[in-house]
Amino acid sequence: MRFFRQFSTAGLLLGTLFFAFSLTPSLLPRPFEVQGVISGLSFAAGYALGFAGRWLWHYLELPMPGSRLELALKLVATVACLLVAGLFLRQAAEWQNSIRLLMEMEEVGGIRVYSIGLIAALVFAVLLLFARLFGYTFRWLSRRLERHVPRRVSTVIGVLAAAVLFWSVIDGVIFSLALRAADNSYQQVDVLMQDELQPPDDPGRTGGAESLVSWEALGSRGRRFMVSGPDGEELSAFFGEAMPDPIRVYVGLNAADTPEERAELALQEFIRVGGFERPVILVATPTGRGWVDPAAQDTVEYLHRGDIATVTLQYSYLPSPLSLIVEADYGAESARALFQAIHGYWSELPADERPRFYIHGLSLGALNSDRSFDFFDIIDNPFHGALWSGPPFRSETWRTVTAGRDASSPAWLPRFRDGSVVRFMNQYQGLDGGDRPWGDFRIVFLQYASDPVTFFEPEIFYREPAWMREPRGPDVSPELRWYPVVTMLQLLADLAAGGAPPGYGHEMSARHYIDAWLGLTEPEGWHESDLDRLRARFSD
Repeated sequence: MRFFRQFSTAGLLLGTLFFAFSLTPSLLPRPFEVQGVISGLSFAAGYALGFAGRWLWHYLELPMPGSRLELALKLVATVACLLVAGLFLRQAAEWQNSIRLLMEMEEVGGIRVYSIGLIAALVFAVLLLFARLFGYTFRWLSRRLERHVPRRVSTVIGVLAAAVLFWSVIDGVIFSLALRAADNSYQQVDVLMQDELQPPDDPGRTGGAESLVSWEALGSRGRRFMVSGPDGEELSAFFGEAMPDPIRVYVGLNAADTPEERAELALQEFIRVGGFERPVILVATPTGRGWVDPAAQDTVEYLHRGDIATVTLQYSYLPSPLSLIVEADYGAESARALFQAIHGYWSELPADERPRFYIHGLSLGALNSDRSFDFFDIIDNPFHGALWSGPPFRSETWRTVTAGRDASSPAWLPRFRDGSVVRFMNQYQGLDGGDRPWGDFRIVFLQYASDPVTFFEPEIFYREPAWMREPRGPDVSPELRWYPVVTMLQLLADLAAGGAPPGYGHEMSARHYIDAWLGLTEPEGWHESDLDRLRARFSD
């Protein structure tokens, strides 16, 4: 009973409410392990708010219930909490299926109630222990400060000092060590040679015998990028006539010491293999670990019948979420160095002999591709266009255009001005919605309304986002509701561990890339019957 008395009644009630809300659907279906963690975090957040409210009430010296009445209220609150939690857990499977139905996924028959409850309880217990350790620390500091300063001043200083101490340990020791271990692990994976991959026989290709970039210096992702995708033989079989090999140039993180040195190496290799002699060139900014989405790369090479050259530069070993946290500026620095090197050389070519110039990035690659140039870089020599797919919510151009959209268009599929420069598309609508024809410079955003990478925002902690208002995206569950604090935790879980089939969430479909590249680059000689064949070739 003494243990039971230690808990806050207001905390239990608000925590249970947050726990129940956490079981409602978000953008992506969640496995039970992730659901358990989110439910535990939500309960802890609600409990903390309820506890803080009770503390404030007591601090203001407002009337408090007696011990017997408080115990009775706590017992009633506990029963109510169990009933509410049970009712919402029974509904959880149906809520998850409301998302799966929209994404054409197999429905789940039930949900592991006890597993979710156990995981949530463990998460709450760990956080409660951490909070009590923090409380003990600040009280210990405050008692020693009381000898020199007034009590309330010592309390404030004790809280601040404990917060600084805890943050220093978390950020400076635990977080840094974890990131260093992750970086070392991913670096080892990156340099690991895949037995099934062999260097190209053609000495003219990157990684070959005469390449300026050795096969080893390409890194794991680079080697796979160089040997994958369509070659001339595959393209010739599809088109029924002789087609060239697409040109690909990749420079790994180990190839040189600085972004500028790697960018110069990429430029020289691109010149060596004849990249600027192709009618179309593409600067592709990879994701955190150096991955270039084959759904985007292969389709654009098919659409241009192999007569296209692509160059890319690795800037990190870490997955995109970790890179976004610890190396966001470094990724932008590498993207900018490569753009300046390629664009600078391209700008010196005779205007009537230059290839068409496009850039592309997915996810973190889209963010860094957006940061790779500014207005002053291209005012005299603008390139031809950009395709940014699954743009993260931090992408500046995406944020500006979305905020400035026509009032009649939804946040998940904006119309920007007359559509002559910027257009949006998703799995349901293409790029033919502009009021005026495309201009010479074009920007395309390929995004899905169910993508948490695009539609997460820190402000969702305390306010409903615009994309949740009616009309909603067709791939967003009608059962989704906004709840303060809880919805932010749900979307963070979607960011980290959500899963969706191609064409939903953050999984871009090759079929949609075909339509995006068609609208952006307008390759010649394609008829609808040929496009149908190509879409069938890339059916997910």
